[in-house]
Amino acid sequence: MRIRPVACMISALVLVLSGATAARAGGRQLLYYNHAWGTLDRATADAVEHSRYVKDFADLEVRTTTGADGKVWTGRYLRGRETYLEIFGLGDVPGSDGEPGSAGLGLSTEHDGDIEKLKTRLRGAGSNPIDFTQTRDFGDGKPVPWFDSVYLAEKYQRFGAWAMEYRDEYLNDPRGKVGPAKFPGDVTRERYMPDAYKDKLMRDVTYLHLAITAADMTHTVPLLRAGGFAVRTEGRTVVATCGGTTMRIDEAPVEDIGLKRAEFALNRPAALHVERLGTSTLVVGPGKHAVWTF
Repeated sequence: MRIRPVACMISALVLVLSGATAARAGGRQLLYYNHAWGTLDRATADAVEHSRYVKDFADLEVRTTTGADGKVWTGRYLRGRETYLEIFGLGDVPGSDGEPGSAGLGLSTEHDGDIEKLKTRLRGAGSNPIDFTQTRDFGDGKPVPWFDSVYLAEKYQRFGAWAMEYRDEYLNDPRGKVGPAKFPGDVTRERYMPDAYKDKLMRDVTYLHLAITAADMTHTVPLLRAGGFAVRTEGRTVVATCGGTTMRIDEAPVEDIGLKRAEFALNRPAALHVERLGTSTLVVGPGKHAVWTF
């Protein structure tokens, strides 16, 4: 269930047979889609936060977090079984991250120690991994190590992708409300995520479409390849598959960048419902599928 090796091998084979340029780092998949974030206009972010329908559609948490170096952000988290989507509004994050069009992508490991294997792969491919440990303050002024992360760019324009591995200090802290390990070294997304999704429609993010600058693309593709995704390029578009979530990333001028589309698997079939959320539209059903365009 964790690695899905057969599906990944089939996906890579299809890419090769179709003539696409697919690249897979040797060995098993190390990274999986964890979450993506996008900064939207204020009206859209507020509509998401206050929509009664969204609260029924997904396990929605609105939370202000204090991270490393005292950085504070306020996000709207739509959480599923293993994956989630994070929505910011104008000014909810410090600096350029708080400007509409900014976005990010978190890719996480499932086994403790895999982030070290990832760094070995990155160095072998000629990249220089940059380490960073994110912390979370639960309100007592004592930051708890949250996850170890790896970046490939000291600075990015408007989009940052990173690898992450949850820390035992956080997973074992009762304030994090994390479930027990199911195997030695369990740092899975499923363990980290709460089970409240079971009572909602949204199960997981299955597809993500982002547009980013050419400069940010150069720091994103090597991370996807080293993580074990099947990666193909179609002109200025990169498509990464394997692990349950397909990611399409377009190269675009800065005025056209941002989170464009997300698709979701649902826990149960739903009748057709269209929910306007500011300048975005969430279409749920018919069936066990939903599409959100931004």
